[in-house]
Amino acid sequence: MPKVSSVVVPYAAYLRVYEPLAAFPEPERTHWARYARRPDRPSYQDELRRSLADLLPTPPIPVPVHESSDAFVLDVDGVVCVCPWRTRLRGWLALGELAEELPASVLDAVLPPLVRHQAAQDYERWLARNPDARPWIRTATWQVPLNWFVLVSDEERRYEKGAGEVPPMLRYRTPMVQARRRVARALRTLRDTIAEGPLIDGLVDVGRWLEEFHPRSLVELDYGGLVHAVPAGELEDDHSAADVADGIEALRRGDGTAAGEAYGRLVERWRAVRDRRSAN
Repeated sequence: MPKVSSVVVPYAAYLRVYEPLAAFPEPERTHWARYARRPDRPSYQDELRRSLADLLPTPPIPVPVHESSDAFVLDVDGVVCVCPWRTRLRGWLALGELAEELPASVLDAVLPPLVRHQAAQDYERWLARNPDARPWIRTATWQVPLNWFVLVSDEERRYEKGAGEVPPMLRYRTPMVQARRRVARALRTLRDTIAEGPLIDGLVDVGRWLEEFHPRSLVELDYGGLVHAVPAGELEDDHSAADVADGIEALRRGDGTAAGEAYGRLVERWRAVRDRRSAN
């Protein structure tokens, strides 16, 4: 498969759901079964390169014309699990969030209003035919949302330093039943101890999303290209999932001091990453 570019595309983290083949109806199940046997499956960097290449023409193409037929694949104890890219759907969803991320002048320069309007109309027509559609992948740039860390535990953390042209890697994987259980427990604690706010709202949202998938799925939190925004030493020492768990447990015990300390570690760590977004 030809690559659009050899440049590594950084600064995005991912939350993925891998469903077993049994969760997919035919003929999609057969498609993914065949796809899983391919030796040349593309990576997340290939997907990002393709998306960036679509922004180069004039006018740019904000959302792919056709839906991707690619996916990420895992073999878990002999069970093939698939995470479809659904790049077109995710493009539409991301386009709807851009107005909150970029100043109007910048947004208009990158994606003219007419282009965005046409994409929005295409999405409305598509959604009318596919009302139950949902993505298998969530993406965050320049951060990992704190509510994502609730889904995983520090024991599920896997870190590799990387060497040469191989970048470092930091990710977590957990069974769906564990992720859902952690969301429910965290919500009980947070609702009993703090006022409603972005953390609770975000956790409710991600919990509802998880309910859309097969109970024997796997959930993966992958730092992806975000590893390039964190110095190697700091990345190796990054135990954000443990800090989130410690903070929630401290709240459950009524220990506000310990909860504040855990939150302080998280804020300091991720502020340093987000500050790089506006650095020259």
